Amino acid sequence: MNFVDELRWRGMIHTMMPGTEELLKKEMVTAYLGIDPTADSLHIGHLCGVMMLRHFQRCGHKPLALVGGATGMIGDPSGKSQERNLLDEETLRHNQECIKKQLGKFLDFESDAPNRAELVNNYDWMKDFSFLDFARTVGKHITVNYMMAKESVQKRLNGEARDGLSFTEFTYQLLQGYDFLHLYETKNCKLQLGGSDQWGNITTGAELIRRTNGGEVFALTCPLITKADGGKFGKTESGNIWLDSRYTSPYKFYQFWLNVSDEDAKRYIKIFTSLSKEEIEGLIAEHDQAPEARVLQKRLAKEVTIMVHSEADYNAAVEASGILFGKATSDALKRLDEDTLLSVFEGVPQFEVSKTDIEAGIKAVDLFTEKAAIFPSKGEMRKLVQGGGVSLNKEKLAAFDQEITAADLLDEKYLLVQRGKKNYYLVIAK
Repeated sequence: MNFVDELRWRGMIHTMMPGTEELLKKEMVTAYLGIDPTADSLHIGHLCGVMMLRHFQRCGHKPLALVGGATGMIGDPSGKSQERNLLDEETLRHNQECIKKQLGKFLDFESDAPNRAELVNNYDWMKDFSFLDFARTVGKHITVNYMMAKESVQKRLNGEARDGLSFTEFTYQLLQGYDFLHLYETKNCKLQLGGSDQWGNITTGAELIRRTNGGEVFALTCPLITKADGGKFGKTESGNIWLDSRYTSPYKFYQFWLNVSDEDAKRYIKIFTSLSKEEIEGLIAEHDQAPEARVLQKRLAKEVTIMVHSEADYNAAVEASGILFGKATSDALKRLDEDTLLSVFEGVPQFEVSKTDIEAGIKAVDLFTEKAAIFPSKGEMRKLVQGGGVSLNKEKLAAFDQEITAADLLDEKYLLVQRGKKNYYLVIAK
């Protein structure tokens, strides 16, 4: 596989330094991509860069994932309008370990292959670097004029951001430039990958290497991923879509991909999966024949959910989706864990009732009219139950005065009531 060709048809190249393609054809190249360890999980905004490293390794080259322990303590001004919080070393180390575990699903860190991936942390080589040494060995090679010309610096100086630019952030491009120099000298790293907003920082590194030891290095960036409507990719009303199931359940993760627009699905399936060109073209053709079947979205959601979580999580997410939109059984409902249950029924009306009432045994009609106002009157509930229009936990309610007990509770605290086909209510026993 040819790395540049692979990225090109996937729409994953924004800018590339001349000579990059020739270098990659000539030898096994080591490249690095920086990841900011501000949290103990990656989110899907990181995924394009991670997929670049994955394709890079699959094409026979050696990827380095650099966790920016030192730069994470400062914050990159690119694309940001305010300084970020500075993290302590213990938090950074914890975040690094969690990120490595996640990256292990995309990259091979464990084998004996000459191109096995490595995780490096710039804190390791920056922590003992004194300010005087840094000023002498790095600062003297790059002029302030050169640094000022960068777009990320210009934006902050021209009043687009309220607070201007601190000296700390101004030095960020020198720190990132030094990372490239250090990895070039210690690991023969000749290529830096990143998002298009990193181009200024990356070229500073290339310039620093040229001026320090005359070395020639290269750069390749991917476009920043957006939605077709111009909105920010990966952000929902509840915030980022995380790769860690503690922050975004596999069900919600799956739903995110399932709900992208047709136009976005055509781009995302190239960027976020390892499916071949032929397979993707076949899926797009099939999708265009019958867009309402959402073939592309379903396949995209499947591939990414299995890659990030597991096949079992994917199957559970599909089954959970069927509960709300399909003809799922009460058994499927009972198999849901509490987090998924709450994710599936997020946004449906909820009622809290006393658990002791249910433990004592209570008639459905009393529970669902007096304790939880799901039905406006007992007469209306009776009529609906007789017509087969009321379900409890996905099973038709046999009689309007059926007794409800603790045995009916899901996870010992929930009842799912369905009125008609589409109206769901979650009753929470406390």
